[in-house]
Amino acid sequence: MTTLTPLQLFKNLSDETRLNVILLLRESGELCVCELCNTLNESQPKISRHLAMLRESGLLLDRRAGKWIHYRLSPHIPAWAAAVIEQAYLSQRDQIVLLARGNGTMSSKTACL
Repeated sequence: MTTLTPLQLFKNLSDETRLNVILLLRESGELCVCELCNTLNESQPKISRHLAMLRESGLLLDRRAGKWIHYRLSPHIPAWAAAVIEQAYLSQRDQIVLLARGNGTMSSKTACL
């Protein structure tokens, strides 16, 4: 993993799907691929491709639990990048909470069953 640059961060955040993934993870802490697919109403291959890009840039960490892979924001994100993500989250918090609640991400873990 290389050091995250401003260009890498803003390229990642410039895509709506990747931005929503980052903001949902900021809101929820940790989500699996199926929860993200359900919440964003996107296909598993599309979400997985975006997650791989975010992971490769050092923004996300993953862990395997059985057949599911769970993602979370990396605690190693540089402070300047974490501040950008936090400001984006604060500006979109109401919409992100509604998105997460509307598709069950925050209320249950049934998407994976």
